[in-house]
Amino acid sequence: QVQLVESGGGLVQSGGSLRLSCVASVGTLDYRGIGWFRQAPGKEREGISYISRTGITIHYADSLKGRFTVSRDGANNTVNLQMNSLQPQDTAVYYCAATNPWTALGSNWPRKDLYGAWGPGIQVTVSS
Repeated sequence: QVQLVESGGGLVQSGGSLRLSCVASVGTLDYRGIGWFRQAPGKEREGISYISRTGITIHYADSLKGRFTVSRDGANNTVNLQMNSLQPQDTAVYYCAATNPWTALGSNWPRKDLYGAWGPGIQVTVSS
């Protein structure tokens, strides 16, 4: 069993950067793929990035246009999401989610039902 917690959110001006982190408050992120999702007010939760348990396979939503970078920090058992050139439309609650152990995702990575554990979410607000 794993429980996740996100950190690093907050308020930033348009064009700024933030780095979100996902850690396991219970259990470990080892052996699990990690997805990042976001939900803006009045919209559905959407997948924005995925990194496999090894860190070799990485996916991004096409809409991000290369502004976000996901990485794993094995030493600290953390998955980070570096977000650059933030725009007001990036304002949302951001969630990390973990697959079941040893589960590898491909093009289906944005499917929310493929993740067994979710963090509580963290607010990111980008002002214009």
